[in-house]
Amino acid sequence: MINTCTIKSPFEFQKVILKGQWYGSNFFSIYILPNKENINKIGLGIGKKAGKANRRNRIKRLIREAYKELEIKNELKYGYNIVFIWKSKSNFEDLTFEKTKNDLDKVFHKASLYKEVG
Repeated sequence: MINTCTIKSPFEFQKVILKGQWYGSNFFSIYILPNKENINKIGLGIGKKAGKANRRNRIKRLIREAYKELEIKNELKYGYNIVFIWKSKSNFEDLTFEKTKNDLDKVFHKASLYKEVG
């Protein structure tokens, strides 16, 4: 079951970035903050330094699809606000779906966002 919605307000982004736990990956800075709801909210921050709109939209699509696949396959815990910030020094040409998925998987393991098996 997919139980996710989107963070849209600047206030919510700021709150997660200032109060949340930071995790770094090859392409992203990821901030995670527990919320009091039974859903995960994700926010995507891709600055204009990443390139024109088509590049920024591709990055967003890759993040969303990788997140959805990991959510279904690995049983993510719910009750978190998660903000993904694109690192402006990352090379867009190196970004693939598999690399995005592996990056997110490593971060989610570090953050203990997967449900315990057993």
